[in-house]
Amino acid sequence: MTSVDKISVHISVVLGRAVMPIHQLLRMGRGAVIELDVSEEDDVEILANDIPVARGQVVLRGDRIGISITEVLTRAPDFRPQAENARI
Repeated sequence: MTSVDKISVHISVVLGRAVMPIHQLLRMGRGAVIELDVSEEDDVEILANDIPVARGQVVLRGDRIGISITEVLTRAPDFRPQAENARI
């Protein structure tokens, strides 16, 4: 096992976004629906440690939900991860 194999990456998927007044959010209860700014056919955004890395489609496999990657994003050449106590 190499040292790279020991690194964990937090993966998250953004289905869509919504903006609403805080008073509306506070009134929501169980069963409330938040409408997102996307349609069923739109790609979802895949983030690695909060950085967009790919786009994909939602896939249902039995009772499980997955993501099929449709596009891998290229990062900007001047991108540098921000690390605590980083020295330049």
